Amino acid sequence: MPCFQKSENPAVAYGLLSLAVLFWSGNFILGRAIRTDIPPIALAFWRWAIASFLVFGPSLPHLKQDWATIKQHWPILLVLSGTGVAAFNTLVYTGLQFTVAINAFLMQTMMPVFIVLMSFVLFRERMAKWQLVGVLGCLIGAVTILVQGDVRVIRALALNPGDLLIFLAVISYAAYTVLLRQRPALHPLSFLALTFITGTVMLLPFYLWESLTMRPVQWNAITLLSFLYVGIFPSIISYLCYNRGVDLIGANRAGLFLYLMPLFGSLMAMLLLGESFYGYHGIGLALIAGGIVMTLRARP
Repeated sequence: MPCFQKSENPAVAYGLLSLAVLFWSGNFILGRAIRTDIPPIALAFWRWAIASFLVFGPSLPHLKQDWATIKQHWPILLVLSGTGVAAFNTLVYTGLQFTVAINAFLMQTMMPVFIVLMSFVLFRERMAKWQLVGVLGCLIGAVTILVQGDVRVIRALALNPGDLLIFLAVISYAAYTVLLRQRPALHPLSFLALTFITGTVMLLPFYLWESLTMRPVQWNAITLLSFLYVGIFPSIISYLCYNRGVDLIGANRAGLFLYLMPLFGSLMAMLLLGESFYGYHGIGLALIAGGIVMTLRARP
């Protein structure tokens, strides 16, 4: 699997990060589309339960080998499980019950900014002038796509509790990205299985509460296919690729690839919903690509 291969070629990291963001973009669209079919905590719980089940077998030999290291570094592993697995996705799915996808993607564009800020506050990691210019270019490009080239759309956006939940999710995953540098030297499958299983256990009481007091899961074909998608693609595959990408090029530069989410989200809407490609998509794409290239080539 390419996510396990070590390489000094940065193009490997760029490909892995782009693939991770592609599946995460689909996760947002799916979460909004099935909001009336599947309760949000149930979607998060079964996502990680399925992912944990699928990854546990292949990871078991590595978990045994890494167990001493896991016991020694359990506090940071607990934090990473909470921020990157349990909290982020539950907040996203719950927020998408109340807000539209464009608001969610707009909030998502703030994540690389928080990654840079947290990297500086926690680890005093600075960015060069041209890297900051590249971040700004990515942000402008992402917003251009999200508001469809019309700044009046921003004024028309109405914030609601769902937007606040998405905002908290963004902060949670930014913290996960920055703190990845603190994770112990574990095999990728060991780290994946441990965080997935821990996150699932964290969600279990909330899932039971939702099922007993709100609404239970109605099992049908849509439910099953949705669970399988979120359990495999934006979970196992995306997390393997994203974690490896952060290892290869660092949190600040890896975080820039999250700006691709509005672009991928727009393209998926065109393919799945029959929407058209407009000039603002091209402008936004050019700004995002230019910003990423500028930041990746700049000397820290």
